[in-house]
Amino acid sequence: MTSDEKMDTDIEQAEPTETSETNAAPETEVADNTDWEEVSLSREGDATLAETVAEPVAETQEDIEDGEDLAEEQEPEPDEIEATLETVVEAVLFASDEPISPKRLVDIAEAGSVKQVNQCVKAMNKKYREGGFSFRIEKISGGYQMMTLSAFNPWITKLIKVRSDNKLTPAALETLAIVAYKQPIIRADIEAIRGVASGEILRNLMYKGMVKIVGRAEVIGRPMLYGTTKKFLDVFGLNALKDLPKIEELKAPQS
Repeated sequence: MTSDEKMDTDIEQAEPTETSETNAAPETEVADNTDWEEVSLSREGDATLAETVAEPVAETQEDIEDGEDLAEEQEPEPDEIEATLETVVEAVLFASDEPISPKRLVDIAEAGSVKQVNQCVKAMNKKYREGGFSFRIEKISGGYQMMTLSAFNPWITKLIKVRSDNKLTPAALETLAIVAYKQPIIRADIEAIRGVASGEILRNLMYKGMVKIVGRAEVIGRPMLYGTTKKFLDVFGLNALKDLPKIEELKAPQS
């Protein structure tokens, strides 16, 4: 072998060694960076997972507490409540939206006298005043009516506004009744029952918060399904949909 050939051989052997050393350093650096990133991501992932798991538990606990409070509020009343002249007068005035004369109160209660009714009203107002109640029984146009104290006018005004916002037309009531009893129901079925287009009325009911989209029907086109909301229950004084009057009990409107 000549000296030139030997030199070429040495160069060929040296080149792989240099290449190997040059590539080794970056591999070490990449490995170190990768390990650091994996640890960081793992810790972040654990924190996120912990938060995700913790949130539903907290909500569930809160829901349970709300349910317990609701259960306490809905404790059944005693089966027997003593019906005295005072309690009867109070119940009638509470339910009435117009003044009722003492004579009529006597007729409704089928007991007592006008003088006794006047004494009952006086006693009840004393009880309301001492108990810090927000209402009194006032004498208006020769009759008695339960009235809220003027100090509470700002809140009563808000209530009246909400009631006016929730006022429904006969067509809206008809549509809402169909949704309530037939839900979940698609718009085509509502219109088939009513015999007229109901898209605009449904949008208005959704705007008022009485109706919402609850899903899509498993039919061609997958139309939206409509149902009632919690606000619907609140407005109509229902605890649940099962408290709706039975259809058989509903009377036909008088012509």
